[in-house]
Amino acid sequence: MRTLAVLGNVAIDVINDGPEQVGGGPFHCGQGLRLLERRAHIVAKCAADDRPLVLPALSTLGVPLTLLDGERTARFVLSYEGEVRQTEIAAVGATWTRDDVAAAGTADWVHVAPLARSDFPADTLAVLARGRHVSYDGQGLVRSAAVGPVKLEGGFDRGILRHLSFLKLAEEEAAAILPDLSERSIFALDVPEIILTLGSRGSIVHANGEAIPVPCHPIHDVDVTGCGDAFAVGYLAARSDGVGPVAAARRATALVALLLTGRKRGRG
Repeated sequence: MRTLAVLGNVAIDVINDGPEQVGGGPFHCGQGLRLLERRAHIVAKCAADDRPLVLPALSTLGVPLTLLDGERTARFVLSYEGEVRQTEIAAVGATWTRDDVAAAGTADWVHVAPLARSDFPADTLAVLARGRHVSYDGQGLVRSAAVGPVKLEGGFDRGILRHLSFLKLAEEEAAAILPDLSERSIFALDVPEIILTLGSRGSIVHANGEAIPVPCHPIHDVDVTGCGDAFAVGYLAARSDGVGPVAAARRATALVALLLTGRKRGRG
């Protein structure tokens, strides 16, 4: 079994006016990895002052952890009405350097979970991608690194794409960077595998010159924060096991359903 790593900034979230809680790719991917019982390594970054909140939350996931110190921790304020999410950036997280990504160690399948454009510059990804299969969350292409309501912008650094094997791109992210959501536009990004996620409508896998839809069964009235992270790490885990792109998306979809079902039961 191949070893996976997840790299990303921790976020401290306030959801629907609730208490501060730990979020971001490392936490939500870790929840997916725990359900998969998959050997992996989380490399996360936050401000040293926030370790008392962050470290216990990440440690309870049961996934080996390296926690790096950054100059600041990303902070978000989120509110949901059904699947509609309003997101505000209260603080932008630290930028990862070429030295930081050395903490990925020997993992040769890596998911990168940026929260904003400034998290992982192209030259940092170039170092990380040497000898590795890199998965990347499309938030890092479109989300402006500015405090205030989240802005999705075009004009991203296309140099990032050269270092990716897999790109998870949400529908609204694709709309921000592409002239349309046609297969032609998506394939023009020239990443070997692109998964366009459509929320409760499932996903479309773009690989090997084909675009194949993967449906899902919606689970309503539950907090969907972090579902994209869980999907991404589930997809990467399946691909690292030799599962094909469409079957990997089905496995990732099932993982998200398992995660949401657990949340719903826990709330009941």
